[in-house]
Amino acid sequence: MIRINLLPHREEKRKQKKQAFYTLLALGGVIGVGIVLLVGGYNARAIAIQDARNQELKTAITVLDKKIAEIATLKQEIEALKARQQAVEDLQGDRNQPVYLLDELVRQTPPGVYLKAFRQDGQKVAVNGYAQSQERVSELLRNLAGVSPWLERPDLIEVKSTGLGQGKSARKVVEFNLNVMIKRPRDKDQPEDNGKARERG
Repeated sequence: MIRINLLPHREEKRKQKKQAFYTLLALGGVIGVGIVLLVGGYNARAIAIQDARNQELKTAITVLDKKIAEIATLKQEIEALKARQQAVEDLQGDRNQPVYLLDELVRQTPPGVYLKAFRQDGQKVAVNGYAQSQERVSELLRNLAGVSPWLERPDLIEVKSTGLGQGKSARKVVEFNLNVMIKRPRDKDQPEDNGKARERG
C-alpha cells in the first residue's frame, strides 16, 4: 500500500490563505484610509466654503452697520436742522408780534372798554383795563377767544367794581385783569390745516 504525505501541501495552502487574509486586510485598511481621507477632504472643503460664506456675511453686516450708523447720524443732523429752521422762523415771526398784538387789541376791544396797561411775557400777554360793565368784559373775552386770528385762550384773573374820577364826576366802572396767549404764525395756520385734514378724512 502506497502512503502519500499531504502535510507540506496543507502548509502551503495555509500560507496562501494567510497571505490572502493579510493582503485583504491591508487592502481593506488602504480602502478605509482612502474613504476617511475622501470624507475628511469633502468635509474640510464644505467647512471652508461655509467659512467663506460666513466671512462674506460678516463683511456685509459690518458694511450695513456702518450705513445704519450713518443713517442715524443723518437723522440727528436733519432733526437739528429742522429745529434750527423752526427757531429762525419763530424769531422772524416773533419780530412782528408787537404789531399784531397792538392791532388785535384795537380790533377786538369793544366800545365801553378802556385798556390801561398790558405786558407781554413770551407768548403770554397780561392785560389790565376798565369797562363800563361786566357784559363789556364778557364781550372782550368772547372776541379774544373766538374772533381774533392772533390771540387765544383768554383767562380772566380778576374783575371788580371801582370808581374813576373824584367828587361829582366820579363814576363806577369795572376794573379787570386778564391773560391772553398770542399765536405764532405757524400756530395760527395749524387749525385750518387740521380742519381740512378732518374734512378729507
